[in-house]
Amino acid sequence: MVVGMPRKDIDGSESVPGFYGKELRWKREQAGLTLQQLAEGSFYGLSHLSEIERGQRRMPRELAEHVDQVLSTDGFFARRCEDVRNARRKGHAKYFERVLEAERHADVIEEWCPTVFPGLLQTGAYARAVVRATHPLESAETTEGKVEARLARACLFDDNQATPEYWVVLDESLIRRPILPPAEMAEQLERVVELARRPRITPQVLPWNTGGPHPFMLGAAKLMAFPDAPPLVYTESLHTGDTIDEPALVKEYRKSYDRLRAAALPPEASLAMIEEAAEDCRNGKQRH
Repeated sequence: MVVGMPRKDIDGSESVPGFYGKELRWKREQAGLTLQQLAEGSFYGLSHLSEIERGQRRMPRELAEHVDQVLSTDGFFARRCEDVRNARRKGHAKYFERVLEAERHADVIEEWCPTVFPGLLQTGAYARAVVRATHPLESAETTEGKVEARLARACLFDDNQATPEYWVVLDESLIRRPILPPAEMAEQLERVVELARRPRITPQVLPWNTGGPHPFMLGAAKLMAFPDAPPLVYTESLHTGDTIDEPALVKEYRKSYDRLRAAALPPEASLAMIEEAAEDCRNGKQRH
């Protein structure tokens, strides 16, 4: 048990992660181990394990294998962690599940978005347009479920104390080539401006006239760092996504992102450009 935290009973019937967490706590306590003792020898902290036991976080496979070894559970948690990951949340693709959870626990999130505003910044109208363009034949009810789920992710920014540091680099084409009617596009741009005025949230714009190639011409990426777990990188294409945790590859993404950020406009100039574009949309103008 984490020192200073009151013990709370776990209802394993609430969800698959809850059931899994309750079993983990039972096996750990049966072995007479604290969370700290169980975490020793892994790359994860005791708070990470504590949240898994409470059903608030899902078990990475490498951590499940570590737990099986320490608790002598014959591969039980490694086999079952896949079942937990497959317990999908409504409105999100299966491949996005790990990212959805990781966002809530990251202390730093960095994104590069060359073609659409990232989900964490989208308004309802913008999210709806993106979802409908990607899945034009699905029902309106299914689309609205996806939009609501996407908007719910922005609760990350509601509490300044718990808000991760969020840094996003946006391609200038996002604000120069609107995909919505002017009033709705103005709302999307104003949403970015409003968030940028909060602590810990910084957008930058990569201008068209950068003067040459940059490291991230081949796609989007999301980098996430955690206080109690190794960093992750998420990349996405049209109908699939991939979460990367291999340390050497994550390091390469880190270097590329740093170079990309260096090529972007400073935060103040970026914010001024977004504000100007929002005003143009409000006035029915569009600058090229």
